[in-house]
Amino acid sequence: MNSKRLVASIAFLLAVVAAHPAVAAEGPINISLFPPIAIVKPTEGVSAFRLDLIYGKNTSVKVVDLGLINQTTTASNGLQWGFVNYNEGSFSGLQIAAISYDKGTAGGLQWSAFNYAGTETGLQLAFINYAEKLAGFQIGVLNIAKSGGMFPFMVIANWKK
Repeated sequence: MNSKRLVASIAFLLAVVAAHPAVAAEGPINISLFPPIAIVKPTEGVSAFRLDLIYGKNTSVKVVDLGLINQTTTASNGLQWGFVNYNEGSFSGLQIAAISYDKGTAGGLQWSAFNYAGTETGLQLAFINYAEKLAGFQIGVLNIAKSGGMFPFMVIANWKK
């Protein structure tokens, strides 16, 4: 399929999804330049796929979340890949970024240059890892666990007490 036909097909699909209120209300996919320029409102969730060209904000994203700056306000899960991943609620799955910041519970794998988690139940892999409460494992140059870790500050690795 040539590139013009592919672009036209994608544009048509997005127009149909955006124009159909029932589909748009469910939020199966979202493409966002920055809020409010997006298919799905920031106050709604996305059930399958979100692409954030600059910045995207939704209540939750399930399955795949790709973009430059990705933000969710409640529980999300799946793959979150961006330059900055920011979750106000909990996250489970795989996060890949320069900075991953989870205010709530982070489960699964956080793989970034800098990781932060309110409660870490999985694996943090980064140069700098910080967990308010560590209930998992940290591997990095600098690992900090405010509570729950074997050590409050450790190089190379830290784990649940």
